[in-house]
Amino acid sequence: MKKYLLHDDNGKLETHIDFKGSLNDQQYEVVTAAEGPCLVLAGAGSGKTRTLIYRLAYLLERGIPPGNILLMTFTNKAAREMRERTEMLLKYRPKGLWSGTFHHVGNRSLRAYAPEVGYERDFGILDQHDSREIIKSCVKKMRISPGKEKFPKPSVIQAVISLATNTQRITKEVLEDRFPYLLKFAPQISAIKDLYEKKKVSSGNMDYDDLLSKWKWLLENVTEVRKRYSEQFRYIMVDEYQDTNFLQADIINILSGHHCNLLAVGDDAQSIYSFRGARVENILQFPKKFKSAKVFKLEINYRSTPEILDLANDSLLNNENQFEKQLKAVNPSIDKPALVEVRDPYAQAKFIAQRVKEMREEGIEMKDIAVLFRAHYQSAELEMELVKRGMPYIVRGGIRFFEQAHIKDVLAYLKIVINPIDEVAWIRALVLCPGIGPGYAEKIYSAFCGSGTDIARFLKSGFVNNLPKKAQDGYGRFQKIMRAIISEDVNGDTGSMIAAVLDAGYETHLQVAFENAKDRVDDIHELINFSHEYETCADFLSDITLREGFRGEIVQDGQDEE
Repeated sequence: MKKYLLHDDNGKLETHIDFKGSLNDQQYEVVTAAEGPCLVLAGAGSGKTRTLIYRLAYLLERGIPPGNILLMTFTNKAAREMRERTEMLLKYRPKGLWSGTFHHVGNRSLRAYAPEVGYERDFGILDQHDSREIIKSCVKKMRISPGKEKFPKPSVIQAVISLATNTQRITKEVLEDRFPYLLKFAPQISAIKDLYEKKKVSSGNMDYDDLLSKWKWLLENVTEVRKRYSEQFRYIMVDEYQDTNFLQADIINILSGHHCNLLAVGDDAQSIYSFRGARVENILQFPKKFKSAKVFKLEINYRSTPEILDLANDSLLNNENQFEKQLKAVNPSIDKPALVEVRDPYAQAKFIAQRVKEMREEGIEMKDIAVLFRAHYQSAELEMELVKRGMPYIVRGGIRFFEQAHIKDVLAYLKIVINPIDEVAWIRALVLCPGIGPGYAEKIYSAFCGSGTDIARFLKSGFVNNLPKKAQDGYGRFQKIMRAIISEDVNGDTGSMIAAVLDAGYETHLQVAFENAKDRVDDIHELINFSHEYETCADFLSDITLREGFRGEIVQDGQDEE
């Protein structure tokens, strides 16, 4: 086996790995000189993972025991990939290496010292569904009915509790910041959180957030534990540092406190998880927190073309608080990215569909053409345009715009107005209301059909008195929405009808039923904008619901899928 002689600050190292020949100068410097607290600013496509793998291999080749190295990754997949690639590079498996996500390593540490945090070593770990079920039981025990209009569902309470834990804030502060429309329920949600914490302990379970919060508590409050791990981990490497939250940054600070060999790798320009509690400040403030920190930059991009990188670099100039980087391309030049100004979303959809048609005629396969969106609702106009032209498409990363539950909910109300005997629409709209299940929904629909199918007259009738109290409240909301959308003020305008559904109660339903209520409301506002293209509500519904092509994937018999 060929041997290579490596000269660095630690003297000479004989190794079978060609570090110098396998890395560019920026990567090589990180691999061989990242001693002490170090921040690696890795631009997109700059070989960040390769650099980490070679740094890990370099430490092992230098004789650092695997058990003295901690590699923290953002996902289990990333950890597995790094371990496998390191083994291929080394030609052996480094036994005893600590690697994985924060939750994985936290679980491993807590198993060893579970009694210190009030648990047995065989404690259970709750998944999200299990956590919601416990929260649901807490709501029930406190006699707060989740069926009541306006009180948040367990999934929303779960999101509030999780965010409070990960940002180290009280629930009221989280509500003020992210869920202001639920502030009036702050005392109840805080009480539910307290009861939820007690139930976890009494049942011998932790949730995912506990694996971080209790790990941090253990390191801060048990000297033996802090001493053991901070002394054991001579080298700590953290991937995607820009996505760490308050808890994770504190844990890393404690663990690296003895040897101070912390290698944080990330890119402030790629921080996108603030909605889950990630703090871009962790990476931006790294040099201030660690006064002797070295800062490395990986700026050679292996993924994109010079023209695309120029555009990215120019865009980043607008960031007021950032680490400056200038990405440089290795790939050859191609055409410049084109900026096309269009009148509105419909003109944009027509342009894109026409351009796809032209590319198809030029011989480019459909599977090699992609359209990216900032938000899901922006796909609506293009999906319709592709359907009109009979062009096949597949939506990745989510269901199609018009197949989303909240879109179908709103359309159900409109369908009742346009086709009063649409049973499916009646049932869908009614079961959204508290206290009304499929059984009562069918009874209400049957009563309507037996009354002569005049919506306005039925809504004024005393039928509501035939329902039990819990169903009367829900039916009252249905009445309110239906009266709003058939009123003279709305006068059959499709956009106004959709807005009336939101204002008369559906937006409140979204806020208490979903943690991403704002995104769903944005979708519905986009639906309002989309409706302006149609003269009548009937035309609007027909174009959306009666086109078979709206399955997205159109495959002709006897032909391969395009």
